[in-house]
Amino acid sequence: MKKLLLLSALVCAGFIANAQSTTYKAFKVDIDFGYAIPSAGNGTGTKAGATFTIEPHYRLSDNLAVGFRFEGAGLGYEEDNGNGGTKVKVSILSSYCPTLEYYFAKGGFRPFGGVGAGIFSQQSVAKSNSGNGATLVPGASNFGVFPRLGFEAGHLRVSATYDIAGNNSNYVAFTLGFFFGGGKK
Repeated sequence: MKKLLLLSALVCAGFIANAQSTTYKAFKVDIDFGYAIPSAGNGTGTKAGATFTIEPHYRLSDNLAVGFRFEGAGLGYEEDNGNGGTKVKVSILSSYCPTLEYYFAKGGFRPFGGVGAGIFSQQSVAKSNSGNGATLVPGASNFGVFPRLGFEAGHLRVSATYDIAGNNSNYVAFTLGFFFGGGKK
C-alpha cells in the first residue's frame, strides 16, 4: 500500500509540474508487441513467449521521462522431467511498474536507457506426458525490476528488456512498437 501511495504522489507531482521539455510534447503513450524468452527451464527444450505493453509517459525534460508500464507476457517452455518424459509449462505474467527513461540524443534517432520496478504477478499451468492431467501452479505476486535499452526513430520504438520477476519467472523481451503524442512541438 505504501508503494502505491508513493507512486500516486509521484504521478500527481508530474501532472502538477510544468513540463520542462523545450523540444518535445510532454505526454506520450507507447504500445509495444514483442518476443519474450523465458530464462526458466534446463535448456533441453523449446522456450517461447510473447509480450504486449502499454506505457504512458510524462517528459520531465527533453532527455528524461517518467512513466507507468502495464505489461502482459505469455511464456512457455518444455523440459525433460528426468524419467524419459517431458514437461510443458505455460506462464502468464502481468506487471505494473513505474519507469524512468533517459534519452541520450535529441533528433530523429533517440537511443535510450531505462529502468523500472514494481509488481509482477504470475499464473502457470504445467502438463507432463506421464499421463497425469494438467496441474495449475499456485499464482504468486513478487516485486521485480527491469533494465531496458532501445531507441526511438520518428514514432517507431524498439527496445530490449530483462525482466527480473522472481519465482524463476525471469525473461528477456525484444519489442517493436510505436507511440502516440510525445513528438516534436
